[in-house]
Amino acid sequence: MEFRLVLTCLLFSFHLRAGKSQSSSSGSVLNCCEGDVLFLLDSSGSVSMFEFSHMLNFLSELVQPFSLGHGQVRMALLQVGTMPHLEFGFEAYSRQQDLQEALQRTQKLGGDTNTEEALLIAKEEVLKQGIPGGAREGLPRVLVWLTDGVEPGDVQQFMTELRNEGVYVLAVSTGRGNYQVLRDVVSPPAEDHLHFVDIEDMSIITEDLRNAIIEIIRAKRLQVQDITSTSAELHWRPVLAGTGYYDIRFGPVHSEPTKSTGENGTDQSIAVSPYQRITRPGNSSSTRLSNLRPDTTYNVSLIPRSNLEVFNTLHTTFTTQPEILSPVQVTVSESTMTSVRVSWGPLQPKSVQTYQVEYSTLPTGKLHVLTVNNRQNSTVLTNLQPGTQYLVTVSARYLSGKEKAMSVKACTQEVLPALADLHLTTVGNDSVLVKWKGGAEGLRGYWLTWEGESIRSSRQRSTLYLPPHLLSTTLTHVPSDSRVCVSPVYKSARGEGLCCTAHFGSAAFTWSHNL
Repeated sequence: MEFRLVLTCLLFSFHLRAGKSQSSSSGSVLNCCEGDVLFLLDSSGSVSMFEFSHMLNFLSELVQPFSLGHGQVRMALLQVGTMPHLEFGFEAYSRQQDLQEALQRTQKLGGDTNTEEALLIAKEEVLKQGIPGGAREGLPRVLVWLTDGVEPGDVQQFMTELRNEGVYVLAVSTGRGNYQVLRDVVSPPAEDHLHFVDIEDMSIITEDLRNAIIEIIRAKRLQVQDITSTSAELHWRPVLAGTGYYDIRFGPVHSEPTKSTGENGTDQSIAVSPYQRITRPGNSSSTRLSNLRPDTTYNVSLIPRSNLEVFNTLHTTFTTQPEILSPVQVTVSESTMTSVRVSWGPLQPKSVQTYQVEYSTLPTGKLHVLTVNNRQNSTVLTNLQPGTQYLVTVSARYLSGKEKAMSVKACTQEVLPALADLHLTTVGNDSVLVKWKGGAEGLRGYWLTWEGESIRSSRQRSTLYLPPHLLSTTLTHVPSDSRVCVSPVYKSARGEGLCCTAHFGSAAFTWSHNL
């Protein structure tokens, strides 16, 4: 018995070393992820020492490539027995060597498979966010359950509660578990998060399970925000904890740094225009990339530099916005009979050489051209024809040779001649003959109003519109002392009118208002 135990331990030690050497090449996992992973390990009496050593060896190989600690992945181990035991919590280890040694020291508990109590501990003390020793807020949480499947107890309720709280549940069974129960407790998709495997063949699922964990906790560390035509904001999750610095290199997709050999024999990157390089201290998490080209796709590389640990280079690409060429908008205001103000924007004095304003009457007319300096965003067009529609075009001529134009229609105000004269002739006791002189160019008609008090002392008001060829009309049932007004109507507005008061007597009488 002692010989078998010693042999098992030796095998376990060998597997730990072999797993480490095989996994050390998995550099792509370094600096890839950020989250908290709890391993729930069946350590009850139904698990033999041989099986337990294989499970620990499997865990060692599974976790070895991950970067641990602040801003990275944290791992905890909870063993299932009669009295479940938290072997180590999330804050215990931030170095792979320490984690591997802790796994090698782990002793089997034995006893009953009290998975329900273990899940309660996991839920309330380990995976709970915001408590001392608990999971970090805002980051993914993963529970990986390793079991031989022998009478695990009523675990479905606890697993459901964990999943409802945002915990991802994955399971590995060594072949004797209830498939339906395990399928129900893992997070979908079950084909990625549930594995049945013989205890001696666990290594064949290592990569698949690791990839499933990575997919959940992969950190999108390098993000580009607030992209304009000439700049962008680069953000990353800090991994250096204040030490070292970040080496940032960016340039158009066709531009890459060249390498040369330095004095100490090491490769050195040389920035070739328009490739750019900047550095930021280890406590920073963002920087502004400026002097970019509009409508251009850029490659960005961020290399965390530290003497304490090696980190992967992070890459991303983004495309700048197309250049916003002025004018984006052209407006017309302050219109008179002979002038209008034309405004445009935005001003771009650094890239615009001059603005040119062209205008002509519609539908066809003589073209007028006005040149405006690059710091002026409006001008007044004068000597225009009254009551006329113009097509106005503002063009920006850029230093780069580009040109952008935008057009708008503008209308001058009409000439609105006032009414020349007005004559009222009373006819009888309640009628008035109204005459006036008209015939101005552009006249559309006449607007008549009269207002007075009736016999019943009520205020009366009436209106009447007449076509331009009529220069008189008779108003009936007009109260005494009514005020009669006539206004000329033009295309865009009324002209100035004239008013007279009608006084009724025993005979006809004429009142007039002349300009």
